[in-house]
Amino acid sequence: MSMGDSNLDSLEEWDGFSDSGSDYETTMRATKGRRQAVPGPLPPKRPRRKAALKVPTPPDPSLQQHPRGTRRQASPRPVKDVNKGNQGISAEDIYDAVRSGKSAMVTVVDEWLDSYKRSREAGLLVLINFIVRSCGCKGVVSREMFDSMQNAEIISTLTREFNEDSVNYPLSIPGPQMKRFKAGLCEFVQVLVRSCQNSIIYDELLFPSLLALLTGLSDSQVRAFRHTSTLLAMKLMTALVEVALTVSVQLQTTQRQYDMENSKRAHDRSSDRLEELQATVSELRENREEVFSMMNGMFRGVFVHRYRDLLPEIRVACIEELGMWLKNDPEDFLNDGCLKYLGWTLHDKQSPVRLQCVRALQGLYQEKEFIGRLELFTSRFKERMLSMVLDKDSDVAVEAVNLLLLIQQGTEEGLREQECAHIYPLVYASHKGLASAAGSFLYNKLKGVLTSVSQEHLPKSDNAAFFQILISFFIQSEFHEHGEYLVDSMWGVAGSELRDWETMTAFLLQDAGLMYEEEGALIDLMMCAIRQAAQATPPVGRTQGKKSLSSKEKKVMEQDRRRITTHFIPLLPQILAKYSADAGNVSLLLKAPLYFDLEMYTSTRQLEKHLDLLLCQTCDIVTKHTDAKVLEACAHLVNTLCSDRYTFSSRSHLAFSQLLDDLCECFNTYVSDLLQGTADEDDIYSAATALKKIAALSSAKDPTGWKLFDSCLMLLKSRLESGELDSELMVPALKCAAFHLMWAKVEAVNSIPATAELKRLQKEVRSFCRVCQACLSLNETQIRDQAFELLCDLLLLYSTTAARSESALQSLVHLPSDSLRSEMAAFVLDYIFSDAEDTEINVEEEEEMKIALLQRKRNQLAGYCKLVIYGVLDLTAATVVFKHYTKYFKDFGDIIKETISKSKLINSVQSARTVCLSLQQLFSEMLTELHSRQDLGEIRDLAKRLAMSFGIDLRSVRKPLMALHMDGIRFAFRDPQEGEEQPPNAAFLEILSEFSFKMLQQDRTQLAAFLKSECPTAAPSWPPVRVYQRSLEVRSVSKPREQEQRGDAASIHDSPVAKRKRTTAQGSASSTVRGSWLESSSIHSSLHTPALTSTAQRQPAKPTASRKPRDTESDIGRSPIEPLSEEEFSSGPQMRKVKPTKRHQLSSRYSGSNVDQQDLNSNLTLLSLFENDEQEEPEIEDYESNSDHESTYTLPSTRHTSASVLDELFD
Repeated sequence: MSMGDSNLDSLEEWDGFSDSGSDYETTMRATKGRRQAVPGPLPPKRPRRKAALKVPTPPDPSLQQHPRGTRRQASPRPVKDVNKGNQGISAEDIYDAVRSGKSAMVTVVDEWLDSYKRSREAGLLVLINFIVRSCGCKGVVSREMFDSMQNAEIISTLTREFNEDSVNYPLSIPGPQMKRFKAGLCEFVQVLVRSCQNSIIYDELLFPSLLALLTGLSDSQVRAFRHTSTLLAMKLMTALVEVALTVSVQLQTTQRQYDMENSKRAHDRSSDRLEELQATVSELRENREEVFSMMNGMFRGVFVHRYRDLLPEIRVACIEELGMWLKNDPEDFLNDGCLKYLGWTLHDKQSPVRLQCVRALQGLYQEKEFIGRLELFTSRFKERMLSMVLDKDSDVAVEAVNLLLLIQQGTEEGLREQECAHIYPLVYASHKGLASAAGSFLYNKLKGVLTSVSQEHLPKSDNAAFFQILISFFIQSEFHEHGEYLVDSMWGVAGSELRDWETMTAFLLQDAGLMYEEEGALIDLMMCAIRQAAQATPPVGRTQGKKSLSSKEKKVMEQDRRRITTHFIPLLPQILAKYSADAGNVSLLLKAPLYFDLEMYTSTRQLEKHLDLLLCQTCDIVTKHTDAKVLEACAHLVNTLCSDRYTFSSRSHLAFSQLLDDLCECFNTYVSDLLQGTADEDDIYSAATALKKIAALSSAKDPTGWKLFDSCLMLLKSRLESGELDSELMVPALKCAAFHLMWAKVEAVNSIPATAELKRLQKEVRSFCRVCQACLSLNETQIRDQAFELLCDLLLLYSTTAARSESALQSLVHLPSDSLRSEMAAFVLDYIFSDAEDTEINVEEEEEMKIALLQRKRNQLAGYCKLVIYGVLDLTAATVVFKHYTKYFKDFGDIIKETISKSKLINSVQSARTVCLSLQQLFSEMLTELHSRQDLGEIRDLAKRLAMSFGIDLRSVRKPLMALHMDGIRFAFRDPQEGEEQPPNAAFLEILSEFSFKMLQQDRTQLAAFLKSECPTAAPSWPPVRVYQRSLEVRSVSKPREQEQRGDAASIHDSPVAKRKRTTAQGSASSTVRGSWLESSSIHSSLHTPALTSTAQRQPAKPTASRKPRDTESDIGRSPIEPLSEEEFSSGPQMRKVKPTKRHQLSSRYSGSNVDQQDLNSNLTLLSLFENDEQEEPEIEDYESNSDHESTYTLPSTRHTSASVLDELFD
């Protein structure tokens, strides 16, 4: 007998079930509500030949089998023994063993089997009650119910008895307890089937009854029944698949033995042996047919309906087990009829389901023998799999990339280049896992290209060929400033190639190797690889928590650092000499010594010569270049080499001191001409160049010995008096003078100088601050900005806080004058909270200018906020910052929020009064213009956002809020009018009402009395007063009667609950702050973006009434409404711009609408596929893509310092 008969119940025939359009309206035939195990008496089976396959049954007529659709006589056995089978194991015992996970599951199953063999129906009843208990139902199926009721009636009774105190059930409880219970439950099913596979599985009672019960429970409206029974049914199906495989193998073996015996000659043939083998073959076929019959019923009765259940956990369980069936039994399952379910669920709206589906497909594509059977599926759903690399869930996107890598490696045709282009840009993603998966895909693709290209066209070294093709990719991908992201993505798979320093330096030192652009790309990649090897830290924006390195990783990092140092010490001076004229390349190469083990320079005399060469090359580069990036890189290197922890620091000090001597001599040559006004353009250029280099080196080396302060100060004064404002000359002069004062303060702290020196330094500080104050009113942007930034630093350095540790330095304290405070506040209004500079910057080529402008404004605002936080300026000076919180939230929201938080730590009452003062200023500015309700609404939006900053601990903010309200009430009635006319400030009470919900009840009463004492007699009839009074009374009016009985003690928890953020196509509120500033990147022109299918689960709008624990049919799969986040609390119209008085009309205007999508700290976050306000549908979305959204890539910036402004501000 051939194996072709095994297809009698093949699952290919199950496809004829026809899902009726794949919707939920299909029901489980007419027998759905009945117990479906054995619809009628089964035909008599062939007698078993083996005694082991027989189950001894006592002659008790009560234990005879009955069709599950008929009623039985009630057993005289008492109900209290329902869970006991002749004093055997009970359902509660099995449940406790499964839940604890401490008992050996084989022992538990064996004990139950002993009970079942003594009394089959009693044992079956124990198993049924265990299933009911596992669902979280405290009801019990009694013997009377079991004998007299149908399955639908039993389930209906259990539904009525279900525990309604909580919606939780064992499989829904979060944490390790649920995982342990689920693992124990699955293990119990597997061990049960394995123990029954030789006999009891064919007794026509146990498994048909279980199948009928699980099928009925899986169709229940109670989520606990449906979830638990589906999981059990799917695990039972998986175990039956293993049994079917075992039976098929036994059948093949026995059939082969029968054929061999039958092929013998007649006199050698044993008729008894043939008869025995024939009987065994027939029995095994019958067993296989019976197992397939149970599998068929479970597939049709449970899986076909539940794979599209509204509960994601149920869909996940179905897809997970389907993947096991496809992989373990490809002969019966790996066909289009079953694969279609995986294809459909690729479009599921819930990410866990899509994730499980992708993982199931990975298991199939890993098997080479399955590839042929998957050809049609691959061609049908490849487009969807490609689009999933941009899934809103990063885990799904990672697994989708891994799946496509398997397809690329396993299939003959692989992926076309246009399809691979969807994955390549992901190496620049901010998500570490996704970037690493894309890096593995890219590495495999590059290696495939190398093997396909003829060896004649490749260099002799394999790594040389790899670098050539990697450089080509890096250049063509058009992300030249993000090499560290590419290196980090490929570090896990291409670490050996990227550590090949010999090949890289050989490319750079040979004359005819690479083109100019390729050399720049290689230097960029090489420096990124050096940083990755020496520091083992991911690039900015790709960190995933604080992960400390293991001892093994630290050892590898130290070994890499020594290898880098040994290799580059002799070669770096040669490379610097070759590229010394190229500003871009040399600025990168100068970073290499920062990653060296610099102590190795003193290990041998030969290496000391290389140190001298490095110092010489560095000085030569400073002499040649005036580019700011090159000079900054030189300054970092100077600071490192001159560090006192190295024994060679004296040699470094000597070399750079000689360099500073030459630069100062050059500058002093032209000082007299500059002061007299007789210098020509060449003299001015030479002096400015020297000053620029001195300023750069002064950030790393003490310049006070060269006495440049007086010359720079006189130069600045003469230029201000003459009106010849040359930013190229004045900006470095400002820097040089400021660095002189900063280093002088450091020296004063380290060794307190004489009184005369302190007085001279104090005089210098005052003179310089006056010069900077004069520069604040200039119309030269660079001079004005530099003066403001230096003022913020110096005022902080010479503040009372900085001199607190040394009483002798109190004379150096310099406090800003009133005029300087006013000038700085006006600067913040005119040049930070202003869009006037931005109008002209709207071209793609000037994208970097936009970013630099925003970075500069953030630095300036951070400097001003530092002065407030550290007490240099009063808290009231922060009003110019607080009142722009809403309008400029996207650009400066994080800085302003942190400033508000820090101000509360300084003085919570004063901070609250400053908040009120900010609102009063905005209100007064509104009154000077045309009064409108829209303007008032915008101020109220600001008040809402500021009110959220007071937190949820209402008792700790009682005094600050009382002070805020009392100041606001006094302001509202400050200018009383004659008669009963409403004063102009009375409308401020509407703004003040936004803070009332933070007040405790006793404080509300006190405020109501204070309001009554302050307001005129006719005030209660004025609308603003009524609004404010209602805000003070709203809690006691709207609070339910039950809460009123709890008293004021519970009122502390009555503050609004934090609302859930809604994910939009632009990202969350926090991601909006750091919105994409490279959305117009050139990647759109070279890499096609796939059409995306929305995978968002649509959430129905529901009332906020309390939800009952019982799940009804209408709420299956829905989640309770969650309130909005703090950031969405005030998502109303933006506050109208308050126009400050301008001192100068700027030549350019900065477009605020463009800045909203451009922030310095943006991370590459892929397009969110989540759609808001969609209604949840009962069926899975069709495979067709209905989304018209285009994906945009947002790249993280590496053009700026890695440390955020907030870290520098509030560390």
